Amino acid sequence: MLRNCQHNTVPGTRPHEALTGLYTIDPAHSVVGFSVRHAMVSNVRGKFGDFEGLLKLDGARPTLSEAYVSVQTGSLVTGVQDRDVHLTGPDFFHSSTFPLMTFRSTELAPAGDEDFRLSGHLRIKDVELPITTDLKFGGAGRDSLGKNRVGFEGTATVQRSDWGLNWNAWLEAGGALVSDKVKLIFDISAVQLTQSAAA
Repeated sequence: MLRNCQHNTVPGTRPHEALTGLYTIDPAHSVVGFSVRHAMVSNVRGKFGDFEGLLKLDGARPTLSEAYVSVQTGSLVTGVQDRDVHLTGPDFFHSSTFPLMTFRSTELAPAGDEDFRLSGHLRIKDVELPITTDLKFGGAGRDSLGKNRVGFEGTATVQRSDWGLNWNAWLEAGGALVSDKVKLIFDISAVQLTQSAAA
């Protein structure tokens, strides 16, 4: 995520204090995706190609950090065109009517040296519900263009039916074709826009 970057922590500061500032998510080096059980034997994976987001990081007081992400639901790709059309259609995301899926954070809590629990509200279609993401700090550094970057990896497990994504089919042997449980996957690289004077 931050390969070939030099760590930019300032000597004498707390580990993440120098990271304070406003960052924009770099979609070219980030992934917003999901994994869901299919036919009870394998996992289907997909990702969204069009998204943007802002991170407001407070390195001295990480619990005050904030995150905002907006995803174009119609940009979903699973590798099978017919499946993509179905997922972005009325049975699932209904992208023509609800083009955006959004997340806004409400709380960041430490869960270890480099681990955090990020809580917030996920809005899909016309339903907004709370979710919690297990988040790992991936590193910080300066890239080849001299830009400061930070990286995070995260996962969250949700029940898609809670957001009205109810479609399913039933197998002859019993069980559902598509699991209601979906694992959301985030691999984020963000570029710093501004730096706090206190950092």
